[in-house]
Amino acid sequence: MSDEQSKAQEAAALADSGAPTIFDKIIAKEIPVDVVYEDDVCLAFRDISKLAPTHVLVIPKVRGNLTSLSKAEESDKDTLGHCLVVANKVAKQENLGEGYRVVVNVGPNGCQSVYHLHLHVIGGVQLTWPPGVP
Repeated sequence: MSDEQSKAQEAAALADSGAPTIFDKIIAKEIPVDVVYEDDVCLAFRDISKLAPTHVLVIPKVRGNLTSLSKAEESDKDTLGHCLVVANKVAKQENLGEGYRVVVNVGPNGCQSVYHLHLHVIGGVQLTWPPGVP
């Protein structure tokens, strides 16, 4: 089992505990990050464990029930849509006109290691397909 798989398994056990996540602490400005975009709904910042030359995370500022995409409800569609629009803005801002990928990890088998919805905007290099399939 890889390190990311182990982290995902451990995180799943605490998924809905209500405890603050690292992203809650980032939103509260308790942990500094390299912010690339911010508005009333979302925060986008560079991932410290980047997988490509450009790797930005887009997170909603209010976690609510969106600990995972699997928890999304009809009432979350404005937030979810806004996060995707922000992902596109970030890609344009980061000059990813040749292409990029937006990834949402869901649950332990999807290697979700932080239970606060987040979108990975990954690019700046030729990406391969399929991603992460054994």
